[in-house]
Amino acid sequence: MTDRIYPNAAEALAGLMRDGMTLCVGGFGLCGIPERLIDALLASGVRDLTVVSNNAGIDGEGLGKLLRTRQISRMISSYVGENKEFARQYLAGELAIEFVPQGTLAERCRAGGAGIPAFFTKTGVGTLVADGKEQRTFDGETYVMERAIRADLALIKGWKADQAGNLVFRKTARNFNQVMATAAPICVAEVEEIVPTGTIGADAVHLPGIFVKRLISGAPYDKKIEFRTVRTREA
Repeated sequence: MTDRIYPNAAEALAGLMRDGMTLCVGGFGLCGIPERLIDALLASGVRDLTVVSNNAGIDGEGLGKLLRTRQISRMISSYVGENKEFARQYLAGELAIEFVPQGTLAERCRAGGAGIPAFFTKTGVGTLVADGKEQRTFDGETYVMERAIRADLALIKGWKADQAGNLVFRKTARNFNQVMATAAPICVAEVEEIVPTGTIGADAVHLPGIFVKRLISGAPYDKKIEFRTVRTREA
């Protein structure tokens, strides 16, 4: 074991949480979300959070738990989805939301991690997304400037990590986790399994351990389905 490995989510977040902070949270829907760390935030009672995440899970799951307790005051996201409470709070003026196109959101976080303060993109030109933002013409095409995102703390979920913090993500659970990890000075990760250093080949590492300051094993997990659809079986 190493100093970066903690016994549980509450201890991994000890001393890092405060009211009014900005969080980058990885995952997409219920896939690849840091469930144990979200539960620890819930139990801590920390409030007035700004959360950067593709969406807010579903009602009562994932970040939806923090919406229900009104611990989140502002979301920077691209999708409301199946979360009725998310939509209700937004429409009632109880929750501030900055809607960002999905690819732009990923790039804003990636840019924040790469030390790039802003970039130009065609996405959103001619729409409400571009209102109030600088626009320039390059090679005859109009682009809108988007600012990078930097948070106080990143919370992510991986599949496997070694004791040095090198992470591997599994399939679509990689969505947003990698870029979120780099967009804050401190990243706390939860994984399904921690293996000895050297077990993961260098070419298989998706996120180098230099980005992971604290690490927990959150297993076992109950693999939840965000939106289940069924059809009648043909005779």
